[in-house]
Amino acid sequence: MNTILQIINESEKILLIEYNSGEYESAVDLRHDILRKPLGLVFTPQQLSEEKHNYHLAYYNDNILIAYLMLVPENDGRIKMKQVAVANTWQGKGVGSKLVLAAETFSKAKGFTVLYCHARDKAVPFYEKLNYNRVGDMFREVTIPHYQMDKELT
Repeated sequence: MNTILQIINESEKILLIEYNSGEYESAVDLRHDILRKPLGLVFTPQQLSEEKHNYHLAYYNDNILIAYLMLVPENDGRIKMKQVAVANTWQGKGVGSKLVLAAETFSKAKGFTVLYCHARDKAVPFYEKLNYNRVGDMFREVTIPHYQMDKELT
């Protein structure tokens, strides 16, 4: 069963969706279209099966999925944010920021003290606006430059 995490307004809401649900399958499609397809990559069944115990946050407008992110718990008080994807027509409209802020609130409520991600180089300014700090040097992941971005959850 999906859980409402936040109601933005009468048409927009953020849900915690279940792994392997229809909503999750729609999120996999969105992630593929936004994050993988442009790089010529696909998800393997193994990669998707490893997502079973993660948290899946989905942003809906009029019951249509427009953004998604995944949270991967770690055992040192840290939680990793991955696969942040916003539908092309919704990019630049604040949807990603609202979803990340909801992820921060959710993570803090679960007892995590640091939320971090591996941000594509072009996404670094987005995370900096949300008070994430760049940690370390550039590295390559899925064939493109990334930076680790951390935020203390206070």
